[in-house]
Amino acid sequence: MACACGNKNKGKFQVIASNGKTVFTSGSKDTADGVAKRYPGSKVEEVGKPATAAKTDPTPAAPAAPGSTP
Repeated sequence: MACACGNKNKGKFQVIASNGKTVFTSGSKDTADGVAKRYPGSKVEEVGKPATAAKTDPTPAAPAAPGSTP
């Protein structure tokens, strides 16, 4: 049996149709791009990496001082 050591960090790509459903998953971006051409309005996303990740500040906001107005 072949070793799967090299596949640990290999990305997977999903083709997301315009209705939001995943229609295809592949280990190859080129293949996913080819399949996406068959679905008008679709997009290719890497699994585990959101397409639009909002950057947030990990530090919580400090509470307002008593008697101050925001």
